[in-house]
Amino acid sequence: MKRIQSACIMQTLRFQQKDGTGLPAEALLQLNRSEVTRYKAQLEKTRTRHRIDSEEEQSDGAIILRVRKEYNNSASVGDYFD
Repeated sequence: MKRIQSACIMQTLRFQQKDGTGLPAEALLQLNRSEVTRYKAQLEKTRTRHRIDSEEEQSDGAIILRVRKEYNNSASVGDYFD
């Protein structure tokens, strides 16, 4: 019989700027940054165990976020966050 000993999800998220809004580039970049901040706050609010491996701002204004997070709270994350 097999049992999962530990598990996590590794995600790469791309927060893109929204086109066609007519806003200046700096305002669009600020919207992207606030969306990333809301995503991080949501992880904290739901108490999802996670670790952000990298956060990169691209030349086109997109933000790439690489994150490891627990699959669910019933499986151990083992040493994925060490």
